[in-house]
Amino acid sequence: MNITVAGEKKDVKEGLTVTELIASENVETPQYVTVSVNEEFVESGEFDTTVLKEGDVVEFLYFMGGGR
Repeated sequence: MNITVAGEKKDVKEGLTVTELIASENVETPQYVTVSVNEEFVESGEFDTTVLKEGDVVEFLYFMGGGR
């Protein structure tokens, strides 16, 4: 199955969950990552049950604090 992760096309197994993708992509500080699938945010409590589908576009987002 083919999906796009952070702009890169990837061939992944059928039935892959967001949690499994985070692990396989070695995402730094996974407890702080926000995930969007097809431009829709996925709640962190749904990572285990959100199954990716052919053609999905996944982005990992980190919100940083700071400023003046």
